[in-house]
Amino acid sequence: MITRGKDFLVRISFYWKPLFKGKFLLVTNTLSGGCMLSLGDFIQQSREMRRSPDKTRDWHRTGRMFAVGSSMGPFLHYWYIWLDKVYVGKAVKTVAKKVLVDQLVASPILGAWYFLGMSALEGHGVMKGWTEFIDKFWEFYKADWCVWPTAQMINFYFLPSRFRVVYVNTVTLGWDTYLSYLKHRETVNGDEPMTDKPSTERSLTAEAEHLEDKV
Repeated sequence: MITRGKDFLVRISFYWKPLFKGKFLLVTNTLSGGCMLSLGDFIQQSREMRRSPDKTRDWHRTGRMFAVGSSMGPFLHYWYIWLDKVYVGKAVKTVAKKVLVDQLVASPILGAWYFLGMSALEGHGVMKGWTEFIDKFWEFYKADWCVWPTAQMINFYFLPSRFRVVYVNTVTLGWDTYLSYLKHRETVNGDEPMTDKPSTERSLTAEAEHLEDKV
């Protein structure tokens, strides 16, 4: 039984090892980014549908998430190659520098990339995406600091460079679900349209109009 298990693992490794070598590594990193971001959106939409049974699944939205996630793959591929060349080794100080640079440079870039890319694919234009990114930046960035430093310490200290992007794309399923929520929550949370005024403000407005009619 043990021998059969080993033979199975050897056969499996024969197929997956080429995916992490040479030109195939870039393809693997690109597709894994798209797959995981779209899966995160699938999970988020499932949650939304449980809260609102009348809601239907938006496959176009999931497709846009796949496209944006795939577009990030090449950037991450070459970003980690550059980091490993500039900061060589696995000393704690070196790993800490990698994590810091990744947080200060790559995280804001990828955040802007996400919101601008989604807005462009939705047909709203990049300026609206930029405005949305600015409005949500600090919420996004604070959450980013809660998740990524620890995850990247593991990445840079324990893993070979060829596995970095796939590791990030895999462990971020929860993060991808959060990104989908952050991007689309305006159409999910409130029962009333965003343009509705609070009840107190509506009452004061009505009272003012009533006084004007009397005058």
